[in-house]
Amino acid sequence: MNVPENLKYAESHEWVLLEGDTATVGITEHAQAELTDIVYVELPKVGRPVVAKETIAVIESVKAASDIYSPVGGEVVAVNTALDGNPALLNTDSFGEGWIYKVKISDPAELDALKDAAAYRTQIGV
Repeated sequence: MNVPENLKYAESHEWVLLEGDTATVGITEHAQAELTDIVYVELPKVGRPVVAKETIAVIESVKAASDIYSPVGGEVVAVNTALDGNPALLNTDSFGEGWIYKVKISDPAELDALKDAAAYRTQIGV
């Protein structure tokens, strides 16, 4: 199971890539594997304020619908519109082309509450 070292992880299986004051957010390979074939993604709106741990998106798979929680608070500054036409990007490239949204972080200290790769591997048992 791929767990990149350069990312932070929420207990709810979202990953965060920090670039300056902006965080790119997606779901982990473990999460997409548990969901199986993803068929729809409800993306947040650009400009939406968000609080850490708030539901921000919904992913539907052939197995279930799952809420996506924002690992950090701030303002949504971009969404991955490629997921509208191809939600399977979350299955095929969950750490790359399958990113979900970007948020301008309001409180960088919230990143300290997220897990590093080693701690996330322990959580998922790999």
